[in-house]
Order: sequence, then structure tokens, then C-alpha cells
Amino acid sequence: MSKQKTIKQSFSLEGKGLHTGLNITLTFIPAPQNYGIKIKRIDLPQQPIIDALAENVTHTVRGTVLQKEDVQISTVEHGLASLYAFGIDNCLLEVNAPEFPILDGSSKHYVQKIQEAGVEEQSAEKDYYIVHKKIEYSIPETGARITLLPDDTFSLDVHIGFKSPVLGNQFASLDNLEDFATEISAARTFVFVREIEPLLSMNLIKGGDLKNAVVIYDEVMPQETMDRLTGKLHQNCIDASKPGYLTELNFENEPARHKLLDIIGDLSLIGKPIKAKVIARYPGHKINTELAKLIRKEIKKQEVQAPIYDDTIPPVLDINAIRKLLPHRWPFLLVDKIIDIRSNVVVGVKNVTGNETFFMGHFPEEPVMPGVLLVEAMAQTGGLLVLQGLEDAERYSTYFLKIDNVKFRQKVVPGDTLIFHLEMIEPMRRGCSIMKGYAFVGGKIVAEAEFMAQIVKNK
Repeated sequence: MSKQKTIKQSFSLEGKGLHTGLNITLTFIPAPQNYGIKIKRIDLPQQPIIDALAENVTHTVRGTVLQKEDVQISTVEHGLASLYAFGIDNCLLEVNAPEFPILDGSSKHYVQKIQEAGVEEQSAEKDYYIVHKKIEYSIPETGARITLLPDDTFSLDVHIGFKSPVLGNQFASLDNLEDFATEISAARTFVFVREIEPLLSMNLIKGGDLKNAVVIYDEVMPQETMDRLTGKLHQNCIDASKPGYLTELNFENEPARHKLLDIIGDLSLIGKPIKAKVIARYPGHKINTELAKLIRKEIKKQEVQAPIYDDTIPPVLDINAIRKLLPHRWPFLLVDKIIDIRSNVVVGVKNVTGNETFFMGHFPEEPVMPGVLLVEAMAQTGGLLVLQGLEDAERYSTYFLKIDNVKFRQKVVPGDTLIFHLEMIEPMRRGCSIMKGYAFVGGKIVAEAEFMAQIVKNK
């Protein structure tokens, strides 16, 4: 498992805002573990902070806008994409305006600053959002569709298409986030000349010019119309008789690469790094953030994702190894194997069969595993976490001191496979451990509890 990360030292970027045209300073500050990504408006009296999470997205026209009450921060996606690409989980961003600076329209300058500042590993483990089964979201009226497929890593394939003689169909992919700096970060946002006047009428792109976007001219207009438009943007005259790119490209497929960059920034609003293959067709900030919102709702329903259980992989501890550590025996040994064990986390498995003795009386006509035994099974799994690190572990036992916040959400019946996830809440002190435990069946939480137990040497 990977550890959480932050930046080693603070850094700042300065530039004008794409929509406001203001001169803006944006500062990145290291943050403690489990802090997340937060943005502070230091130009306002109360210096409000907005979490960089999908539920705070309110607008997606030419950029992603986060809002808390009446406070907004826009054009956040390029900075967030850079943090995500470097695996940075915790960072405070301070900005003195209602948007991030557009810089050159890409993430290149963010990446350079992060590389200069350095990345620091923290002690807490990353909490991934793992896609267990296909997720698909679409907007039929636009043809936009994003599909997430189960995978061990994070990768993207992006296809874009426009009814344009200059920019038609393009494709971009990223198989490894380590390639983001060289292959994606320098891809700039793009705009069609025909879009500029409508955007100006919406009071947007006041800071837009040929230096911070790829400008595409694909519908020939009269020279006087072009002159009026370039005058509004304070740009030099452009020959209206020659359609094409008005900006020199960094990549042949730069628009597609930039759409891929935007997806990374928008999906970072899930609040967790993702393990999935992302396939996007005609993506945009609207569909990107709506998918992120759906996933955020799913995360809120279930505080912890079910661990991945692949029964083809040999266990870390089989039943014989468990017997050496736990004093329990039939019919009270309620853990069959341990599939993952780390410094502060353990994952165990219990296969519930119709032959369990407790089903004889609970209940003969409708067998249901007793809740108290679910708690006991979680506790035994947690006991293995603390005992496996002790010398002569077989000479010790764990005893309950306290059980809090027990919840039962679903019945456990014969045929179910229980997956237990136990994590230390605090470091062990004076032989006492405090853990949070979850029991899952079919990817859903069936029970949870907090435990305090004492490790005692047997007489």
C-alpha cells in the first residue's frame, strides 16, 4: 500500500485570471496527513475554506467552479490535476481572487513548481477508491460518456470529436501517471473563435488571449468582424481568410491531451486516488464532475470500501497459522484466513456455511448469524493484527475492555463470505489497542464496531 503525500515546501504562482482578468497569486502549502485538498480565499474577510470535493461543484462553463455558500473559486482543474498526478493527498491552496490564474492554459507551470518544491511521504496510508465493477455515466443529448473499468492502476483513454474542418476526431491516452509531466501537463485549453463573442457576452474570458489557449479558427468570417473581435481581446490583427490554428501546437493532438488533463483534475474531486481504467468519449467538465458527484454519494453511503478479495491468491495467514496465534478453537474460531496484514490494518475472511453450530438455534427455520458473533469475529481478526507482531505470540491473549458504536446493517446467512477490515485508531499503549472494525458481504457493510482490547500474557 502507498503512503499519503504532501509537498515538502510552499510555493506560489502568479498570473491573470482567465475569466476575471485579475492579477492573481496562488500559494500551495504543505498539509498534515488526512487533511485532503482545501482552497482558502485569503482576499475575503473571513478567509473561507472550500474542500476540493465534487459536491461543492456548482458551475462547469469553461472551467470547474467550487462554491461554499456565496463564495466561489473557479478554474481549479489544472492545479488539481497536477497535485493528483504527483500523488499529493494533502495540501492547502491559498488564493487572493475568485479563480486560479490561467498561466499558459496548461498544468506545465504547476508541475515545474511541484518538482522544485519536492514531494514528501507521510505515515498514513492512502485511501483509494477502487472500482470493483463497471461504472458508466452518459449525457445522451451530447453523446458524452465516461466508463470506469476495474484495474490495478489509474489510466485513461480519451476520444474527442467536433464538427469542425480544423479539429475533428482526436485520441489521447495516459497509461502511467508518471508520464503526466512530459506527455500531458503542457497541453493547453482550447477555444474556437466562433465561441469567443458568446463567452464575452457571458462576462467570461476577460483574461483570455493567444498566450493562454489554443485558438481554433474554423468558420471564416468577414475581416471587419475579426478585427472587432481581436480589438475586444486586445490582440493583433488576424487574417480572416485563413482558417486553422491561430496558436502553434505543443502536440499534434493537444486538444485531446488537454481534455485528458481536465478529466484528471475533475475526477480528483472524488477526494481519493482512483484505481480504474477510465475511458471517456466527448468529455467535458459537466460530465466529469457529475460522475465525480455520483461516486462521492456512493462513498458517503459507505464509509469504507470493501477490501478486494481474490481467492486465487494464497492467504497471508492460513487456518493453521491462525491457530498458532489465537487460543480459540471449534466452534468458536471465527476467522478462516488473513488476506492482508500491515502495520495498522488487517483483513480477514470467514466463510459462513449452513453447518455452523449456532444456526441450530438461531434460527432453525431462518438461519441468521448472531450479531454478537459478528463482533467476536471482527475482534478475533483484530487480535491477529496485534498478536502477530509479538514474540511468543501464542503465550498471549486479547480481552475486550470496551465495545462502542456497534451497528448491524444487514443479515448474514449461510453461503455468505464475510470480509473483515480492522484498523488501529490509535497507537497501542500499555498493552491496549483501539480499533475500528467493519464486516462486509458482497461489497456492502453488514456490521461495524469500535473496540478496545488488552493484550495479556497467559499464566
